[in-house]
Amino acid sequence: MNTPNIRFKGFTGDWEQRKLSSIYNDIGNAFVGTATPYYVEEGHFYLESNNIKDGQINHNTEVFINDEFYEKQKDKWLHTGDMVMVQSGHVGHAAVIPAELDCSAAHALIMFRNPKVEIEPYFLNYQYQTTKSKKKIENITTGNTIKHILASEMQEFIVDVTPYGEQKKIAGLFRDFDNLITLHQRKCDSLKQVKKYMLQKMFPKQGEKVPKIRFAGFTGDWEQRKLGESLSFLKDGTHGTHSDAVDGPLLLSAKNIKDGTVKWDETDRRISQEEYEKIHSNFSLKNGDILLTIVGSIGEAAILKDSNGLTFQRSVAFLRPKEDILSDFLYTEIQTSTFQKEIESRKSMSAQPGIYLGDLAEIPLKYSPSLDEQNKIGEYFSNLENLITLHQRKSDSLKEIKKFMLQNMFPNK
Repeated sequence: MNTPNIRFKGFTGDWEQRKLSSIYNDIGNAFVGTATPYYVEEGHFYLESNNIKDGQINHNTEVFINDEFYEKQKDKWLHTGDMVMVQSGHVGHAAVIPAELDCSAAHALIMFRNPKVEIEPYFLNYQYQTTKSKKKIENITTGNTIKHILASEMQEFIVDVTPYGEQKKIAGLFRDFDNLITLHQRKCDSLKQVKKYMLQKMFPKQGEKVPKIRFAGFTGDWEQRKLGESLSFLKDGTHGTHSDAVDGPLLLSAKNIKDGTVKWDETDRRISQEEYEKIHSNFSLKNGDILLTIVGSIGEAAILKDSNGLTFQRSVAFLRPKEDILSDFLYTEIQTSTFQKEIESRKSMSAQPGIYLGDLAEIPLKYSPSLDEQNKIGEYFSNLENLITLHQRKSDSLKEIKKFMLQNMFPNK
C-alpha cells in the first residue's frame, strides 16, 4: 500500500504515483548563461540558486538586473505558486514562488510552471524534503565535483500524490512548523545581537575607565590589572598520551567547548580512573572554574558546572579567579571583542594556532571593584544566554519534530 504512517482524520485510500510531467505543463530551465553584464545596483531581483535552501527563499545574497535584460526573459517569468529547484551545486533544494516575487526572473534553476491539475505546490515542496525524495534525486544527479540534475530528468520524476484536500492540510501543517522554527530562530538571532551590543557597552573601551551603560547605583572607575594577577590558578590540561578505557572519566578537548557549554557524547575519549587520579594528583578542577580553549579554535569559554569525572587535554586552560573577581563576570569579559582581540594578537602561528599560558596571563583585565556590580553584570548576561539557549532549543526541537513528521506524513517506501 502506498500510504503514509500518519494521516489527518477522514483521509483514507492509497496515494497515486505520478510523473511531474503529468502535473505541470512547463518544466524547464530558467536563463542559463552569463548574466553579470546586466547586473545593476538597483533593479529587478534576480532569483539564483544561492537564494534557495531547505524549501525556502532567502535574501542572504541579492543580485539585481536591468530593465532590458529583465524584459527579454518575459516568457520565463515566474508567477505566484510556481516552483523552482536548484539544478547545480546543492541540487534538489526547492521553493515555491510567493506573491511578493510574482513576475520574477531566475537564473540557472529548474522551473515548474502552469499546472495541468489542481496541485498544492507547498505539498510538493515538503515532499522534496523527505529522505525518500532526496535519495531519488541523488540517484539522477550527475557530476563528481559539482552535482547537476537535468530538467528532462525532473519531467520523469515520480511523486506521491493524494487528493487536493489532504495536500492542503499537509502543506499547512509544515508551513506552521516552518513559521515557528523561523520565529524562534529570529528571536535567538535578535538576542545574540543584543548580547553583542551590550558586551561592547557594559565593559570599558580601551583607554576608558567606566562603561557606557551601567546599572543604576554604581559609580566610580573600574580597575585594571593583568589576567594572571586576577587568578589564583592558571593551568592547561594534561599533556602526553593516555590509554583509552571503555568506561571511566572523560578526557575532553577544545572541541568539546562551544557556545558557553561543555558538550560530550559516547564517542568522546575515556581514560582509566588510575590515570585520572594521576593527572589530578597535584590539583583538582572545581565547579566555577573557567575553561578556555587555547589551541586550535582559541577563545571559546565556559564555566565548569560539574567537575566530577572530567579532565581535559592541553588544548584547554583552567582559570580560577581570585576572591575579588566573580566567575560569571570574568567569563563574560572573556567574550568581549576587546578580550578576544587580545587573545588573537598573542596567538602563536605554528602548525596549529595557540596561545601560551604566559602570554594569556599578560592580557589586561578591566573589572569593577564592586562585587555587587560584577554580580549584576554576570546575572544579566547569564539570563541573556539562557534566553538564547531556550529559543535555539525550541527551534532545534521543532526541526526534529518536522523531520519525523516528514518521514511519516508521506509514503516512505
